[in-house]
Amino acid sequence: MSSPETVVLMPGDPNWPASLKERLATSAPRTLQVLGPPSLLTARKTALFCSGKAPGDAILRAYDAARRMRDEGVTVISGFHSPIELECLRILLRGSQPVIICPARAIDPFRVPPQSRQAFNDGRVLYLSPFCGQPKRVTRESAIRRNEVVAALADQAYVAHAEADGLTDHILKQLVEWKVPIMR
Repeated sequence: MSSPETVVLMPGDPNWPASLKERLATSAPRTLQVLGPPSLLTARKTALFCSGKAPGDAILRAYDAARRMRDEGVTVISGFHSPIELECLRILLRGSQPVIICPARAIDPFRVPPQSRQAFNDGRVLYLSPFCGQPKRVTRESAIRRNEVVAALADQAYVAHAEADGLTDHILKQLVEWKVPIMR
């Protein structure tokens, strides 16, 4: 089986999200690399964020929120990088709703992981990256940039836990500044 091809979206594309320019202004990405149906970008999206370390009660609430979003058919967008976000992805992939996965690296070339292959083949998973060519591996800077793009694309957000002065806390403040509704 051959690997699917990535597509580069540009601002003139009908699937280009207007919120990128509105929220990020001159720091908006010039292109987006996508793998999967770009039309998923036109759906109402809930961003999912969680710090790498979280207390037990926040973890349980995050899993409950992921099940609720799955059962309600909510399109979820996230980097799905922290351990809690990854477990939420596993929960979401058991549903039938769209999921937008944003790695903090370029996705060309990219091999769809086995755990999301069926949902990808069903047309309900979109991989999206604001990076073309570089970086090949996740860096702190690429994670920060990816999180900014995910936040800019969100119509609302669920922040399971934000460690004080951490990367997720920074994104939470940005979401509040942009007046993105935060689900609790």
